[in-house]
Amino acid sequence: MEETKLRVPEGNEVIGIVEEKLGGAHFKVYCMDDKIRICRIPGSKKRDMWIDLDMVVLVRPWEAQPDDRGDIIAKYNEQQINELKRKGFLK
Repeated sequence: MEETKLRVPEGNEVIGIVEEKLGGAHFKVYCMDDKIRICRIPGSKKRDMWIDLDMVVLVRPWEAQPDDRGDIIAKYNEQQINELKRKGFLK
């Protein structure tokens, strides 16, 4: 199996789980800092990133509304999720 580079949270980035699709590339995401944010897929990643319910994603909170909004900047596959759990980023 091909090994992929694991993107871990840096700075204010948090890991989250997609709870609901809101349409227009917007999602309700439960983040590991116990906040629920409305997150979007930035324009540069819209065509390359397919997000579904219960997926584990990396969220970068907005500077203007850090507790309410964010951008989804990466998604994780099963192998990466297991690695995140092993390293203590996920419960």
